[in-house]
Amino acid sequence: MHEDLIHVPPSKLHALTSPWPFSVWGVDVIGKVSLKSSSGHEYVLVAIDYFTKWVEAASYASLTAAKVAKFIRSHIICRYRTPHKLISDRGVHFRGEVDTLVQEYGIQHHQLSTCRPQTNRAVEATNKNIKRILRKMVETSQNWLEKLLFALWAYRTSTGATPFSLVYGMEVALLVEIEVGSLRIALEHQIAETDWKRVKPRKFQKGDLVLRIPRGLTSDPRCKFKPSWSGPYVIRELTREGAVELTDLDGNQFLELVKIDQLKNFYA
Repeated sequence: MHEDLIHVPPSKLHALTSPWPFSVWGVDVIGKVSLKSSSGHEYVLVAIDYFTKWVEAASYASLTAAKVAKFIRSHIICRYRTPHKLISDRGVHFRGEVDTLVQEYGIQHHQLSTCRPQTNRAVEATNKNIKRILRKMVETSQNWLEKLLFALWAYRTSTGATPFSLVYGMEVALLVEIEVGSLRIALEHQIAETDWKRVKPRKFQKGDLVLRIPRGLTSDPRCKFKPSWSGPYVIRELTREGAVELTDLDGNQFLELVKIDQLKNFYA
């Protein structure tokens, strides 16, 4: 009878996908961990967003359905949104209070068969990577609980289109960039400094005669053949914000302030 089963063709896999970020989450349990943490924790609860592969995780000394339900509410629903679907296996941790939670929030709970973990290969691969990182720390140190956040950070900022960039729309600032300064920031400062050296500041004093760019000249294409400068005018006051008050030669004051970069000295 078993020989006949060997030649049976594999059944079709039904891949589970997510249409947008935080719509579908997969939840998995790692444990019992062979080496307890210094706080006595032996389990790690891992949640993975199927779209961005963003990971949330928490460790526990013991794990119950009530703690799983609290994790889903605090780490997924309250941080991101109420998901459309929740994926898990058929373990006892995902029943009871978890069933009550998904009914309360209207979440579809899809429970996979434990004998066919390859139903969603992408999430299985993500699970293996997280487990590999955590297990490597567990094998070398009893303080793996303190390193759990660093393991998540390492996974979220891996190469390529990282989960961090997909969630936040930018790359994370690495420690080396903070301590040394990135080449991009250094180049921006260098360009800004070079441009600043080319600038020749215009110095004006109260009572100077100046010319100004006619109002609306730069924005109106019909002013093509109008004079580029008007005046002369007299500087009545200078403000700290880089603007001046002007009067005409008869002492009539203009209501609006004029920026210094729109003025130049008048030489009779």
